[in-house]
This record gives sequence, structure tokens and C-alpha cells, in this order.
Amino acid sequence: MTFIEYFITALTLQAGYNSALVAIGAGLLGLAAGGAGAFIFLRKRALVSDAISHATLPGVGLAFIVMVAFGGDGRWLPGLIIGSAISSAIGLLCVEWITRQTRLSEDAAIGAVLSVFFGLGIVLLTIIQTMSSGRQAGLEGFLLGATAGMLISEAATIAVAGAIAALCVFALRRPMTLVAFDAEYAATTGINVRLTDLAMMGLALIVTVIGLKIVGLVLIVALLIIPPVCARFWTNQVGPMIGISAVIGGVSGYIGAALSSAASSLPTGPIIVLVAFGFFVLSLLFSPLRGALASALRHWRFQRRVHRRQGLLALARNEPIYDGLTLRILRQSGLIRRDNVATLRGRAAAEKSLRDEARWGAVRRLFPDDSVLDRYDGLTPIEDVMTRDQIADIDRSLCEREGMA
Repeated sequence: MTFIEYFITALTLQAGYNSALVAIGAGLLGLAAGGAGAFIFLRKRALVSDAISHATLPGVGLAFIVMVAFGGDGRWLPGLIIGSAISSAIGLLCVEWITRQTRLSEDAAIGAVLSVFFGLGIVLLTIIQTMSSGRQAGLEGFLLGATAGMLISEAATIAVAGAIAALCVFALRRPMTLVAFDAEYAATTGINVRLTDLAMMGLALIVTVIGLKIVGLVLIVALLIIPPVCARFWTNQVGPMIGISAVIGGVSGYIGAALSSAASSLPTGPIIVLVAFGFFVLSLLFSPLRGALASALRHWRFQRRVHRRQGLLALARNEPIYDGLTLRILRQSGLIRRDNVATLRGRAAAEKSLRDEARWGAVRRLFPDDSVLDRYDGLTPIEDVMTRDQIADIDRSLCEREGMA
């Protein structure tokens, strides 16, 4: 079978029970990570999730040592998850305590906790490699993720935990949305902002510890942050952003796991992150709201409107036009002939542009404090901003002024 055939087989969950569980688990993990990451992104706490992920490493090492001390092989996944959850929770509480009780900023506290916990974890992993008891092989997979040789029980644990995390995100979406969008308003409605913040971080913690086996602690932050960043390109509303972020995270996890299953030599975690990055590139380029191409198109259209307006005003005032782009735009619009003489349509448009310019001058003179002036950009037709009655009053004012002159 070719790679494409293997990929389609894995994508349709026909590559074996274990591969199907890994794909489903990765999809549910991405769904939970995208949803939880949206709240962290809106709350501007992205670096906190980085501290949480790095704080899991000493928990993994200590859990391994404890399980070996009690006669186990040290690689029982639920035990490692519990150990990583405890250590990351301690790291999260340390960040919060340092921020609340000292004058250090949050980013300084995060840097301190991240480096200390990660350094402790590396020391513990080094000690574990020298231990004669227990099976250390594969333990370093928690750094970058590893699904090769994953047991069915481990895949099922990740899938169930991912589903629970996704349900928690859905259940707590309302208070977390309020706190992420406006913490002060949320407090006036009776929501405990501190507990809600801890709940956000707790969800990030859950996603981090269940994603250690698939994505790894180094890359899980990307799965928490990239989906909401992608979603932000597509919408200005909080609700749709959370949904889009969750979908992008889920699809990234599912497709990444399928790709890794089709090519067993490729690591699952980095592939999932690269798929998520692919969604980021697509969002960056093709989003109609904030995409690079849409922004370039809006700039191009704005530039043409400016040149068209300046050209029409020059025609109305019988002024020469030297700018080649302005001339080209007027020709393409059928407003001037090849010899740069205005057509009938061009003369009518030029007269209207000059009349509108005079109208806006009257508006600024008669209504200097009117909010309508804030909506005028110099290019929008006056009919799109003001009513017919208002325009008629302005025209009467202009006639009276011309008569007095």
C-alpha cells in the first residue's frame, strides 16, 4: 500500500483498533485543547500554560521512582498522569502565589517556575537512567510524545480523559467566557474571578497531562495556543471563536495521528503540531476578516477609491492629472477616454464628487459636533451616511450661501 492509501485507511479508522483509539484520543485531546486554549488566549495567559506543561516533568520522574519503589515497572500511565498533574498543579499555584504575594510580574514568576521545574525534571530523568530497577525505556517520550507501542489501555485512558476534558470545557464555557472577556463585569454578576481563572488553568493542566503521551510536554503548548490564534483570524465573536478553536484542535489531533499512523517513522506530537500550524498558515493567508490576502485586497481597493476620487475632483476643477495610476483607473472605469478627456459619465461623476465635497464642507460647518462626521472617511458616498432629508437641508444651505455670495 502507498502512503496515501495507508493515510486514508488510518483516517477512516481501519488501520487497527489501537491506531483508531490513538486517532480518536488525539482528536478528543485536540478538541479539549482548542476549547480550553481559547479561554487562556482571551485571558492573555498563554505563558501560564507553558509553565504548566514544563512543570509536569518532575511529576513524571517522581511518579516513576515511587512506582518502582513499590515494585512496579514505573511506566503505568495513570500513575505517571497523576504524578504530572500534582507537580503541574504545584507549579501553577507557585506562579499564582508569587504573582499575588510579591512585586514580581506574572511573566517573571512564570519564567522562574518554568525553569526550576523543568531543570528538576531533567535531573530526575538523569537519575532514573542510572537506576537498575524499573523500565526506563520510552520515558523520554513524554518530552516530545510517542504513540509507538502504546498499549490499548493507555490509548483508551487518553481517549476517555480527552472526552471528559472536552465536556468540562463545554460545561464551564459561560463563566470562563465572561471572565476572559471582561473580568470586572463578571465579578459584578457574582462570578468568582479567581476560582474561574484557576478553573481555566485547571483545564489547561488536564489537557497537558493527558496529552503528554501523544504530544509531549514541550509541544502541548502549541496545541493549546495555535487553534485559538487561528480562530481569531475568522471571527470577532467569543462564542464562534471558541467553537472554531475546538474544531481546529480536534481536526489537527485526528489528522496528525492518522498521518503518524500511516508513516510509523514520523513522531505523532510534532506531526499534530505541524498540522495545526498548517491551519494557522491557511488562516493567516485566506481569512476574509484578518487574512493577509484579504488585507492586501482591501488596501488595493482603498487605493483605487482614493485615486478615483482625486481624479474626479481634478476633472471637475479642470486641473491636470499627472499620476499614471489615477489616469489608468479613470480609463478602466470608463470615466475618461484614451486622450484623457472626460466622458459624459465621467463629467457627471466629477460634478457629483465636487458637489459631495461641498456638502461635506457644509456638514462640518453646520454640525461640527455631529457623530456623522466620525463615520465619514472622505470616500463613502454621502447618500450612504446621511438621509435624503438631511442632504436636502444641506443643499438648501448651500444654495442660500451661494445666493448671499
